[in-house]
Amino acid sequence: MRLSSMADYAVVTMSAAARHCGAARVSAAQLAEETGLPAPTVQKLVSRLTAAGLLRSTRGAGGGLKLARPAAAITLAEIIEAVEGPIALTACVEQGRHDCGMESACLVRPHWPLVNDAMRSALAGVSLIQLAGAVR
Repeated sequence: MRLSSMADYAVVTMSAAARHCGAARVSAAQLAEETGLPAPTVQKLVSRLTAAGLLRSTRGAGGGLKLARPAAAITLAEIIEAVEGPIALTACVEQGRHDCGMESACLVRPHWPLVNDAMRSALAGVSLIQLAGAVR
């Protein structure tokens, strides 16, 4: 299993935002500069992360971005899901998906939700504060 580049970049972006926790708001351009990621990529990620309720955006003078919750309350699972959608190792467990030729005879399919839950729990056990290396 490998994260997409966008999921990886979302983790990098959120980690940078977490290092500003408690300080003045930060801009997407500032996050791009700090992370070395292209500004358009960071802008796209900021939109997704804001829509997912992980970042809070304020317009105008004194505006910018802040974490929507404390870094300790944001998990790696939430960041990945903001970009990738629900965590699932196989598509067959997704509602309405019937694109596997083995589906009718598969004895493993009923067990994938257990595996997916274990994976999500492991990712949910890692907080943004751990990823950011912040001591708070």
